[in-house]
Order: sequence, then structure tokens, then C-alpha cells
Amino acid sequence: MSNTTELSTAKARDVASALSGMEVGGHEQVVHFYDQSTGLKAIVAIHNTHLGPALGGTRMWTYKTEEEALTDVLRLSRGMTYKAAITGLNLGGGKAVIIGDAKTQKSEALLRRFGKFVNGLAGRYITAEDVNIGTRDIEYIAMETKHVTGLPEILGGGGDPSPVTAYGVFLGMRASAKEVYGNESLAGKKVLVQGVGKVGQSLVEHLVKDGAKVWINDINSENLNAVSSKVSGVMVADAETMFDLDMDIYAPCALGASVNSASLEKLKCAIIAGAANNQLADEDLHGKMCSEKGILYAPDFLINAGGLINVSIELEGYNRERAYAKTERIFDAASNVFGIAKRENIPTIQAAKRLAEQRIDSVGRIRLSF
Repeated sequence: MSNTTELSTAKARDVASALSGMEVGGHEQVVHFYDQSTGLKAIVAIHNTHLGPALGGTRMWTYKTEEEALTDVLRLSRGMTYKAAITGLNLGGGKAVIIGDAKTQKSEALLRRFGKFVNGLAGRYITAEDVNIGTRDIEYIAMETKHVTGLPEILGGGGDPSPVTAYGVFLGMRASAKEVYGNESLAGKKVLVQGVGKVGQSLVEHLVKDGAKVWINDINSENLNAVSSKVSGVMVADAETMFDLDMDIYAPCALGASVNSASLEKLKCAIIAGAANNQLADEDLHGKMCSEKGILYAPDFLINAGGLINVSIELEGYNRERAYAKTERIFDAASNVFGIAKRENIPTIQAAKRLAEQRIDSVGRIRLSF
């Protein structure tokens, strides 16, 4: 038996109200999908479609409760709204989460059933890859809906977006270095990369090539071994003491909220710039704490937008050169945000959100909702 349930506005609002920085407004639609035959439990959150259909990846995770999954999808979908707006894309923000263990519960049937549910949203939400969902999984989803991106290159898609995401983060990091040190080169800079999955590994390669001194950390030993064997000169940082390292740049590239009150008490870096979503546990509090400590925070939804840019190109006919060319704009966009934050004496996260909201408001008046 299958179920599609529109979560009550009240429940979604109750959860959303606990999240920081909802300036763009509440979510337009939150839908819970359940299919007994495949075991699928999923939530799709459409945050804002003023600039276009909501595009955002699907992640599969072993959430402890459905409320935890709901909180995550609400935060992530809101971040996608800002990400699309600040990078100049005519897209809205959305996200999906599948509740379950990807190693034991993911199957063709489950993914295709999820594709059917996405198709039922009639194009208001377009899905893509995210944590524990790869290009092969996207192929299964695409069998049931055309509202999907991130297809393999052999099928006309952009393939794995990780290299483009990492390139954008690298550019954001260089823009940060230019702001702090007056020179965008990362040669000699000490960088901790926390999380070396696909994006983190690619980022490490960029950093080492640019002459940075790199530490890596990951809960998955296989990821650590893969990077250590592929890239010479990197050092493994212990999870218990990594925030005590004498570093110049902290690059969170795993799950969110690693920039919190506890970690900020220890961090000695001058820059935080990474690929993870929702890096600040509390945007207002920890954005302000970064400023007070003299740490330049490169807003996550800006510098990790390369992946979204990459999959968005599929909607107009994929071209890898165009994807990288549009991603290169992240450097100037980040520099602009830093300039606004300095002039107005506000945290960088506030400056970035203000720019995104201005575009949503001005252009959204023309386009209306999708």
C-alpha cells in the first residue's frame, strides 16, 4: 500500500519555527511518502519556487526519528533556495530525504517507487544526487519521472557533480584567502578537510596542487585510505584533537553543524570554507561568533553551489565547460559578500542571505511562483 500525505501546515511550521534564519518565508509544500511494499519512507520539502521549480538532491540516511528527518529536509531545502538565488539560477529550493539504511534497504524497487512519487509533484520538484544516492540510483529514479537531474554522462547527463562542487569550494576558499591575506594563493596554508568523500577528495587534490599543507579527517577509514594512497603529503587528523590543530583554514565537508559553540571555542583558524550544508549549528549565533573571533566564514550555500550549477545545466542540455564557467563566478560572488559584510559590519552569512533574498524578491515579482 502506498501513501502520499501532505504534512499539516501547523506541524511543518512548528518544526520550521525552531530553525534559524527563515527570512525567505515558510515552506510552500511538505509531502511525506510511504510505500509498504518497498519500505520507502520519504519526505519532500519544497521551500520556494519564486524563481523557478525547486531543484535539490535526495539523500538517504538512517534518521533516528521522522522529526529529525523533517528538520533536516526543511533546513536543506531552504539552503537550496538561497544557493540557487545567489548564484543567479532560475530555480527554487527543494530537497528530499529517504529514511533508511542505504546499505541494506536501498533497492531498484524502492528508488523507482520514489521516482513515481516525485513524478506526482508535476515538476514543482526536480531531484538529483545527494548523500548515499549516486548516478546509478538516479537512473532508476529516471525510469519513473523526467523530473530528475544528475544522470550519467552516457545518458546525456552531467554525471557525478562532486568535482564541480569541489572546484567551487576551492574558488570560494581562494576568494577567502584573498580577503584575509591579500593573496588568493593557498600555498603554505594549513588546511583541515573534515570529510573526504567524493567532494572532499577532489578538494584535497586542488589544495595540494596549490601548495597547501593538508590534514584530513573522516569517520570512514576507507575514505582516509583512498585519499592517503592517491594524494601524497596529506596527514590524518585525530577526531578528538583536530579542532586543536594550528590551522589557517577549516573546511567542513561532511554533515552539517560542525561549526558550533564547542568547536568555535577551540578553532584557531582564520577562515572557514567547506562543502558541507548547514555548517553553522545556529546561523545567527555562530555567524556572529565567527565575526567576533575574527574568523571569515564563507557561506556554505554560496561556495558549495557548484553541484547545483552542474545539474542545472542538464535542464538546458549538458555542457561541462559551461558548468565550470558558471561555477567560476563563485569567486567574485564570494568577494562581493565579503565586501558587503565588511562595509556594513555584519556577519558574512547575513550578507549572503540578504543578496539572495533581494534577488528572490525582485525577480520573483516578475516570475511569480512556479
